[in-house]
Amino acid sequence: MEHQHIYDKEGKQICCSLEDKINNDSEHHSDDDGHKHDNSNAVKSTFQMFLPAIISLVLLMFAIGLDNYFTPSWFTGYIRIGWYVLAYIPVGFPVIKDAFESIKKGDIFSEFLLMSIATIGAFAIAEFPEGVAVMLFYAIGEIFQALAVKRAKANIKTLLDQRPDEVTILENNVAKTIKASNAKIGDIIQLKAGEKLGLDGELLSDTASFNTAALTGESKPDTKAKGETVLAGMINLNSVCQVKVTVAYTDSKLSKILELVQDATAKKAPTELFIRKFAKIYTPIVVFLAVAICVVPMLFVENYQFNDWLYRALIFLVISCPCALVISIPLGYFGGIGAASKNGILFKGSNYLDVMASVQNVVMDKTGTMTEGVFKVQEVIFNSDFNKDEILQLVNVLESQSTHPVATAIHQFVGNVDSTITLKDVEEISGHGLKAYVNGKELLVGNFKLMDKFSISYDIDPSSIVYTLIAVAYDKKFVGYLTIADSIKEDAQITIDKLKALGVKTTMLSGDKTTVVQFVAQKLGITNAFGDLLPEDKVNKVKEIIAKKETVAFVGDGVNDAPVVALSNVGIAMGGLGSDATIETADVVIQDDKPSKIAMAINIGKKTKKIVWQNIGLAFTVKAVVLILGAGGLATMWEAVFADVGVALLAILNAVRIQRMKF
Repeated sequence: MEHQHIYDKEGKQICCSLEDKINNDSEHHSDDDGHKHDNSNAVKSTFQMFLPAIISLVLLMFAIGLDNYFTPSWFTGYIRIGWYVLAYIPVGFPVIKDAFESIKKGDIFSEFLLMSIATIGAFAIAEFPEGVAVMLFYAIGEIFQALAVKRAKANIKTLLDQRPDEVTILENNVAKTIKASNAKIGDIIQLKAGEKLGLDGELLSDTASFNTAALTGESKPDTKAKGETVLAGMINLNSVCQVKVTVAYTDSKLSKILELVQDATAKKAPTELFIRKFAKIYTPIVVFLAVAICVVPMLFVENYQFNDWLYRALIFLVISCPCALVISIPLGYFGGIGAASKNGILFKGSNYLDVMASVQNVVMDKTGTMTEGVFKVQEVIFNSDFNKDEILQLVNVLESQSTHPVATAIHQFVGNVDSTITLKDVEEISGHGLKAYVNGKELLVGNFKLMDKFSISYDIDPSSIVYTLIAVAYDKKFVGYLTIADSIKEDAQITIDKLKALGVKTTMLSGDKTTVVQFVAQKLGITNAFGDLLPEDKVNKVKEIIAKKETVAFVGDGVNDAPVVALSNVGIAMGGLGSDATIETADVVIQDDKPSKIAMAINIGKKTKKIVWQNIGLAFTVKAVVLILGAGGLATMWEAVFADVGVALLAILNAVRIQRMKF
């Protein structure tokens, strides 16, 4: 996984070198494909991170003991200074080095420089214990911050464990174990009970049950039949089954999901971007104020003591360090993305967490979003002047050109496609249906708007029939229609109830006939519903909502509704086990197709935003109070340490709470 360092917009690193160290260490334990392996040195690595601080702490405790309790005659002068310098080096040298590196990159006013000036200044005025202590606590705080970032990313990184390193393939009916990345399209994988599938493929066995939690966050078993698609990361639950590889290892659905999640932290929320800009302005201002605190009083204070005012300035510098803000805010968003991933919701960036938190109107498609999208032909009403079976065969051949759920329903109803029928000039008319020529005669299959478009007269009122209607015309004559029904998803009602409880409006837009759309909307309690819409009609409806200054989330398949997804403030795709294009189009992907996850996504966004602003309020309040006290000489270095490291740790503990929350 790529590492998201904390940079400003000019590409200069602001903070968190220890986070980078952790991430780089983890890379050394990954193979070329990004797989994570058992790391027997994990405890040792953590100990190594704390080792400089432990050495510094032991030396500092001895020095304080020698200063205040044992007071030997030899612990004076250069020996005493040297001892404190030795205590300072393990924790101070890396920070001073980072300060020089930042300066070379043009980032002068980094937190590393602030801490270096403050602690070296403390040595300059003979405040040796405080100089070591400030840097020691700062180093410990940085380690805890880095570990917290690592923990916050854990929910995301665990996705990397879902692809096995090896798979068993059959060659001439002989089982052979190879690296998963070496498997080729067409290979036959033998999957034992309890094993994870390494690549996407087609099930060759009659049936098999899988745990799909790695992809959907749903532990309920999913039973697949022969010929159905099974995906990398699924766990075979019962008997041995065989799967034919259909997609290369690097192109699997799980690989694309991992890529999506890896990219998520690169898209920053406005709050993060603001804090970065703020830190670049805030830090140099505080440095100049610290200089002023030290120098300006000599013009006005009668008994001016340079060391006293320098001490106040150094306290001011320690307090000013923006670490609590720069670390805890991205950490809050990491936690939000991780919590969402754990529940089968993929955010493509922390900016979308903020947008979801402020959504006022959820606009949704009907088919595949609030309904199952599994259509069945209910009845066929054809004019007696036509041969019903012959027309159905023609319709079946034409619909075989489409992947729409309606086409699938017709194919299941009619059966195999008649290969002797030849179509010419096949054309899909967006929002209407299909057109082709058979034996020189025009064949139209679609909605009644298609009939109107080609001036085909009919003697029924489509609005009087609740079901979805598929009209058929042949040789410029109206043949009749098929009725097709879809079922509402079992958690659709829960979804609408939860959205209402959150104060979110609901709107349904569909290309399906108005009577069907209104029927579903009334049954679920959706506020507004519109049917018989072309893609451009949906765009216009969403524009009308946005014109009312409402934040809009559009929920659909992310492909057919691409214009609306692009127009809305946040596009949500019912990705499930669907097309890769769906995952790539939307801003948020709900992996298990459950509409109830819409409300969960909004809740996660709200909780994340709340925690982020709690941290901002905490950091600003404490720092402001201690800055004032420090400037007035009422705060010591110990209060300064609390204002910096203590507040940062409190903010981190608050940020990681989101990973434990129930949504």
